[in-house]
Amino acid sequence: MPLPDPSARHPIILPDGSPHTGTVMLARVVENPNFNVGDYTYASDFAPPQDWAAHLAPYLFPGARERLKIGRFCQIAHGVKFITASANHAQEGLSCYPFPVFDPAQMAGFQPDTRDTIIGHDVWIGYGAMILPGARIGDGAVIGAGAVVRGTVPPYAIVTGNPASIVRHRFSKPQIARLLALKWWDWPVELISRAEPALVSGDLDMLDSLAPD
Repeated sequence: MPLPDPSARHPIILPDGSPHTGTVMLARVVENPNFNVGDYTYASDFAPPQDWAAHLAPYLFPGARERLKIGRFCQIAHGVKFITASANHAQEGLSCYPFPVFDPAQMAGFQPDTRDTIIGHDVWIGYGAMILPGARIGDGAVIGAGAVVRGTVPPYAIVTGNPASIVRHRFSKPQIARLLALKWWDWPVELISRAEPALVSGDLDMLDSLAPD
């Protein structure tokens, strides 16, 4: 089957021929230069916003020093929020009150936290999850509904809760190693399309047989 059109704003077409406006290819609707997102990654919301970047990452200010990087083929559910580094307050002093932000002379250079937030490829982020500053989520991970994620989530881990903890891994260690070596999300589009049956059915041997030389 052909892949969805990565250049389409709304990749889902309903049976009556109208686009499902609550789902967008995120790369087509994000203009914030601090927000980098790969092709085929989509986001959904029951009340589609005008500004998807601000809706998903309200503290990711253009021109700040941190970045939010999301890989290809990710799936982002309603209510997900990325609380990026600019939301953090300095904690080294006697107070966390951000005095400098109220002084124009100090505001421009004031950013206590500059860590990037990085989401790998083929990551599913469930309903209402919150991703905290500096999180690193590995390829193929699943973030459960309502999870609050900080730190590092290993590839193909399933995490839930607050704070998020690993429930299990989706595959065995040897299988995960094979998937990470294959990097199917980087394959040519026509090859990924051919590999769809393997990806959907979980046939790792079939996927391996289709890998480019």
